[in-house]
Amino acid sequence: KESRNKAKMHPSAACRMRAIVGVKRVVDYAVKVRVKADKSAVETTGVKMSMNPFCEIAVEEAVRLKEKGIVTEIIAVSVGPTQSQETIRTALAMGVDRGIHIKAEGEILPLAVAKAFKAVCDAEKPEIVILGKQAIDGDSNQTGQMLAALMGWPQASFASKVEIVDGKATVTREVDGGLETLAMSLPVVITADLRLNEPRYATLPNIMKAKKKKIDATDFATLGVDPTSKITTVKVEEPPVRAGGEKVADVDAVIAKLKEKGLVG
Repeated sequence: KESRNKAKMHPSAACRMRAIVGVKRVVDYAVKVRVKADKSAVETTGVKMSMNPFCEIAVEEAVRLKEKGIVTEIIAVSVGPTQSQETIRTALAMGVDRGIHIKAEGEILPLAVAKAFKAVCDAEKPEIVILGKQAIDGDSNQTGQMLAALMGWPQASFASKVEIVDGKATVTREVDGGLETLAMSLPVVITADLRLNEPRYATLPNIMKAKKKKIDATDFATLGVDPTSKITTVKVEEPPVRAGGEKVADVDAVIAKLKEKGLVG
């Protein structure tokens, strides 16, 4: 009987761990983004908000690691206004165990977010942090890399496959020339790319269970982090409307048009 139980044990069962995932509240990907009348920012009032799609992928990967018996606890962390707790609840409904809400208003830049996550990591002692590779609002693609640098941990960005065995992570990542596979010791910071997985939908029973799961609230002051930005957004504008195309009869006509516009000599 003992041997049968051992046979069922996952190869990484001896190095089970805690995971932290980042979740961000953004304008839903299906919504057409509008700029405020004063051009100070993107309009969010009355706009459908949801979890950043890359954060959903990060949550799904963490939940899959838990289902394999590798991760024992998953903590979802979100920086933002009170409504960010709704985003954390979505992660809890997907299978996350508890949440931490770092209260903040206005624009918080990646460096401040990374410092806040470092403070959480120092307190929670995770062995793996999984973030989306970028948020679809700022498109910065910086927080994961900055967090790894602040923690002094190895990092694997743009992950399309993650395997953890015997306290080591093997990550396949997407690069310009194809795929690159990295092996590294834990703890580690991983950022999720689009092809890492397909996130599950939260079921109604899990949505109900999520309402009872714990969300701790904190803020930058409590974490000892100054979120003040040295960068100020001067103006936000929509991209110019593209002019309609024009059909031409042949190559000579194309060259003539290009010369007419001064694009070729």
